[in-house]
Amino acid sequence: MNRQTLLTTATAMVAKGKGILAMDESTGTCHKRFKKAGIEETIDQRQAYRDLLVTTPGLSSHISGAILYDETIRQNTLSGVPFAQFIEKQGILPGIKVDAGAKDLAGHPGEKVTEGLDGLRERFVEYKKMGARFAKWRAVITIGPGIPSHACIQANAHALARYAALAQEADLVPIVEPEVLIDGDHTLERCYEVTRATLRRVFSELAGQGVAFEGMILKASMVISGKSCPKQAGVEDVARETVRCLLNTVPPAVAGIAFLSGGQGTQQATAHLNAMNRMKLTLPWPLSFSYARALQQPTLEAWAGKKENVAQAQKLLLRRAKFNGAATLGLYREEMEKEAA
Repeated sequence: MNRQTLLTTATAMVAKGKGILAMDESTGTCHKRFKKAGIEETIDQRQAYRDLLVTTPGLSSHISGAILYDETIRQNTLSGVPFAQFIEKQGILPGIKVDAGAKDLAGHPGEKVTEGLDGLRERFVEYKKMGARFAKWRAVITIGPGIPSHACIQANAHALARYAALAQEADLVPIVEPEVLIDGDHTLERCYEVTRATLRRVFSELAGQGVAFEGMILKASMVISGKSCPKQAGVEDVARETVRCLLNTVPPAVAGIAFLSGGQGTQQATAHLNAMNRMKLTLPWPLSFSYARALQQPTLEAWAGKKENVAQAQKLLLRRAKFNGAATLGLYREEMEKEAA
């Protein structure tokens, strides 16, 4: 493990005014979104869409890294350049999703554990040769009656830690993503409790596996009301409780925190991030973003699978990247949405 390499890469991933584009949707997830938008569900369309994303002019001004899926890192852009190579030439760090997805946790109905550790060391060697500079592993924690259980939190935290240690062994920065799902009717207070318990266990396991905190990125979910909760917390409440939770759980040495959007609306995710960065607090780590749908949804809808729509779709992606980049500095304003429209 080369700590300086890890530190340099991790620092670049959370550079001021920038965030990470999560374009690592599995084939199944990608097809669900295509189907909803009326787009043909084929490998050629997946390649064309991902080409649209990475060839967006000026994207590197607001995007520091892009997380790829296994299929994508093995493909070329429509111009014939390997995706990872093309991305890096644009000044964007290429990364790779390495987990095998969340599966049912034995003996714990309604809970999941992420798999994919078998053969991971060898896969890291291959991905690094392909140009990957960082990796990502996602765990999911569901809030519901009697859950999450200690067993679920423990199993996912341990897997995240083992993955992170293997990534750093390969000189790849691990993005550690313990997502507390927004689904459900839980309150802001319940989300805080579960997120705090999850993060405390995750960092305990990371320390136990010898992971260098300065060479990793935490991809955190925000402390937010469940989608079905009758009382929805306001922007300032979400920002305050999220930062409070992080200060109580995340070691200062961690290189940075990049939030996931987790089902929030595009403007909502931007507003929450902006509110955190506007708080008059000196935080030990930068607060950035690693959004998928919150960056891509307007782009996907505008593209609709048609070549003639590429330019307009790219403008929308650049606009959302710009707004979220501004939010990392606390400079986003709601009026910017109207001005851009």
